[in-house]
Amino acid sequence: MAKVGAQRAAELTGKSKSTVQRAMNSGKLSYEIDANKRRIIDVSELERVFGLAPASNDAKQGPAQASAEDELKKAADMLEMERMKMRISALETQLDTANTTVEDLKGQRDQWQKQAQQVLITSQYSQKQAEELKTELKEREERARLRHEKRLAERMQHMQGDNQNNQTGRQRQGHQNQAQGIQTDDSFSVKGLWHKIKNKSAA
Repeated sequence: MAKVGAQRAAELTGKSKSTVQRAMNSGKLSYEIDANKRRIIDVSELERVFGLAPASNDAKQGPAQASAEDELKKAADMLEMERMKMRISALETQLDTANTTVEDLKGQRDQWQKQAQQVLITSQYSQKQAEELKTELKEREERARLRHEKRLAERMQHMQGDNQNNQTGRQRQGHQNQAQGIQTDDSFSVKGLWHKIKNKSAA
């Protein structure tokens, strides 16, 4: 069976430690010497000499066990408290980080809004420029078309003038030729008549 020291033997038997020691000194209670030169008693020997006192043992062991449980509970409570403190600290750090991130996002949002407004203004200005350029191109095309039509009309008028001049020249030439033909015919007629008259006179 198990072997215990004088203090534990007193707890098991309900006797005082001095009573157990006196029994060992008188030889009434046998014991052994362990490696640490402590006197140890076999539990069966305690039961033979004094008898075990379970009730007394439980009564003495209860407060010690209760004290140990209290200490364990206190330690667990302290550990849980430290964990809660660490958790709270971590949450506070996360909150600070989140607040910083939110502020950064707000700053980026404001910057993006400014950039968007600038882009919109630039786009509207560019659109206005594009419309003006488009209008100017249309005006240039219209002016070019009008110049082309004017040149074409002038060229047609010039060609018509040349045709009229040519026709007039041809008409004049025809009249001249016709007049010459009439004169020739007249001369031929006069000459023929003169020869006829002359021939009759000679006869």
